Amino acid sequence: MIAKTAAAGGNVLDPRILAFTSSLAQDLSLVREDLVGSLAHVTMLGKTGLIPADVASALRGGLLALATELKEGTLALPDEEDVHMAIEGVLAARLGPPAALLHTARSRNDQVATVLRLHVREASRLALTALSSLALYLVDRAEAERDLVLPAYTHRQRAQPVSLAYFWLNHATALTRDLDTFSAAYAQANVLPLGVGAIAGTSLAIDRQLVCDRLHFASLSLNGMDTVGDRDFELDYAYAAARLLVHTSRLAADLVDFASQEFGFVRLDGDLACGSSMMPQKRNPDVFELIRGKSGAAIGDLVALLTTVKGLPSGYNRDLQEDRGAILATEARVNAVLAALDVALPRVHFDAARCGRAVDEDAMQATDLAEALVSKGMPFRVAYQAVGSLVRLCQEEKIPLAKVTLEKARSVDVAFDEEVLVAADPRASVGRKVSAGSTGPASIDAQITELRKRLQSAKTAAARMPNLDALLASFNASWT
Repeated sequence: MIAKTAAAGGNVLDPRILAFTSSLAQDLSLVREDLVGSLAHVTMLGKTGLIPADVASALRGGLLALATELKEGTLALPDEEDVHMAIEGVLAARLGPPAALLHTARSRNDQVATVLRLHVREASRLALTALSSLALYLVDRAEAERDLVLPAYTHRQRAQPVSLAYFWLNHATALTRDLDTFSAAYAQANVLPLGVGAIAGTSLAIDRQLVCDRLHFASLSLNGMDTVGDRDFELDYAYAAARLLVHTSRLAADLVDFASQEFGFVRLDGDLACGSSMMPQKRNPDVFELIRGKSGAAIGDLVALLTTVKGLPSGYNRDLQEDRGAILATEARVNAVLAALDVALPRVHFDAARCGRAVDEDAMQATDLAEALVSKGMPFRVAYQAVGSLVRLCQEEKIPLAKVTLEKARSVDVAFDEEVLVAADPRASVGRKVSAGSTGPASIDAQITELRKRLQSAKTAAARMPNLDALLASFNASWT
């Protein structure tokens, strides 16, 4: 046992206190990050002469052996306070006294911060990669399904006809904003803490920039007191994740509705829909209901993180250990939801005939009719009232607005003529839209082009970000 009380010459921790204070169970997800950080640290110690070159080489070999065992699934760690002490314990057992030199010029405070930044940076990179692919898939669906027309809703009431492309692009646009928040989380995490020590730095002549370069961080943290207590990068990741899962929840909510018999716009493939334990006729959209449900826990973990850090004094405090559960759970949800959507969305099919009937049987083109009167010189509020009266007449007589006759329209207002009534065709409503950002064909083209450009740029940027596995492999390939 190398628990810190024993390392400092004190008594060994009571096993019950050790069990309460240990983060090892959660830290097992951070072994790779700890090995990478330690490899960079020992490289620096050897290069600066702070430890003998042969000791640095032995430590490097021991850490790389652990990395191999981790990859092969054979790594066994002792019961310690955390993964950092567990790894040091294994090295002590294998290498003897030289292992004690690994912690030179390093505190667990800056070590933990480095491991967590490596982890959040990698989680952000993976989210950016998967998210850009998902959003590009929605753009592809939009391009392929632009001719299908269906109702759009406000207040969950039928509002205006739109193309299915417009629906898909609505969700792709929201996901594109999420790329910005994950990029911000990545940038916040991409700062090296290692080298600030416990809080005030070190009197040893370390080279923080060497470590920074080996780990491909963008910069060094500025102030050690701030560094060891800073978890803003985790908050940024948790916020990005919560907002993403709110957006995927909204997409899921739409598809749950559309798959219901009341809407009937969507059919789910048999290997996607779930049955009922009692009702054999059911085809439930469970996957989308669960995607919708995941957002609540992500929001809860964001609040938990904020609550943990809100009252802490400056410097490191053990409360910060509670961040592990929230971040790891949030990351798992993000990965699971994006993977589920990748499988599920290609198995979602819109029923063009059913969507078309919903458009035909209502009065969603009423605004087009009012705007046709406006184009003749009528003030909008007057046109609004005229069309509103016509819609009420059609509803009373159970006539779709698209089927209204010129005679009946003129009985409401003589301003209605054959040219104006052309706008009563709901299927032509989409084509009449000309404003930027609308469901009109030219606007759809522009949205597809712009989103493709942004998403491809984000995907390319993510591909250039440091890869944790590649970083680990680089220490196999090069000592310097």
